[in-house]
Amino acid sequence: MTAKIIDGKAMSAAERRKIAEETAKLKSERGIVPGLAVIIVGNNPASEIYVRNKHKACIEVGFNSWIYRLNENASQDELNALIDRLNSDDNVHGILCQLPLPGGLSEEEVIDRISPEKDVDAFGMENVGRIMLGRYRFLPCTPAGIMLLLRESGIDIGGKRAVVIGRSNIVGKPMAMLLLNSDATVTVCHSKTVGLSEITREADIIVCAVGKADFLKGDMIKPGAVVIDVGMNRNEDGKLCGDVDFDSAANVASAITPIPGGVGPMTITMLLRNTLTAATHGL
Repeated sequence: MTAKIIDGKAMSAAERRKIAEETAKLKSERGIVPGLAVIIVGNNPASEIYVRNKHKACIEVGFNSWIYRLNENASQDELNALIDRLNSDDNVHGILCQLPLPGGLSEEEVIDRISPEKDVDAFGMENVGRIMLGRYRFLPCTPAGIMLLLRESGIDIGGKRAVVIGRSNIVGKPMAMLLLNSDATVTVCHSKTVGLSEITREADIIVCAVGKADFLKGDMIKPGAVVIDVGMNRNEDGKLCGDVDFDSAANVASAITPIPGGVGPMTITMLLRNTLTAATHGL
């Protein structure tokens, strides 16, 4: 069996075109331009790349975009004061603080300080609770992107057995809830799971988000399963790879996301979607 490749790059581009069209209409009809403010503390090179990519994406679809930089010695009070100012700015519809933060700063405090109406990462307690209840305002960007990939690929979730490998607050836990809310029967596996291969071989859908290169092998997959690879790693040769051993998995699965070009392109796109949702909230 040769798996169908789920093209996240193409689906992301199509969704961004929709967002751009909706943004132009919102601006012309109501004079509202969605605005995203990104806070970066310190000089983490990877964070700088992510922030630049988010800024570029915002400009591409017609958003306002602001980057606020604080030096690595910034205090918690300075960071909190900036968040408070952005919370009260009506031109700012979405706020995110690029993680990780330098030592001495509380990520939890920062996440919970962002107004729930502007928490476009959907990391804060209120938005996490809404996801649990199925009454969400925003969805975390990577799980939301995965759900769009599944939907646009014509993959039916209802009644299927889904396994999520990984239990992070950013991907694993919300991913499980979104699949459950779509009527899948969901099992969450993690580093302490016993008999992982037996569990994954029963799954119709596998979402692998463990951060270990080539972790999920073809012999761990049920023939015909859909495999979603959330990982972004470097193998021993320095080559970019995911959490899934692509070659062996593609010989067993019916559909699979590649690395790169699978889940990755969807994450910033869903951040744009959340920011547009925030801008239109209450209209």
